Amino acid sequence: MLNNREARALGIYCSRYRISNKSEFLRETLMKAILKRFDEEHPSLWEEPEPTLFNQQ
Repeated sequence: MLNNREARALGIYCSRYRISNKSEFLRETLMKAILKRFDEEHPSLWEEPEPTLFNQQ
């Protein structure tokens, strides 16, 4: 999943911040980013949608 440079950076980060479980750290970090983006992009009842090719006014 990670190339050598990314794995080395992750190892350094985990050593520096005393993270003992890399897989848990990666899973939590990834899911936080995904859920944050979903939360930011959720549809709203009062929000006007962006015009697209099919619904331009």
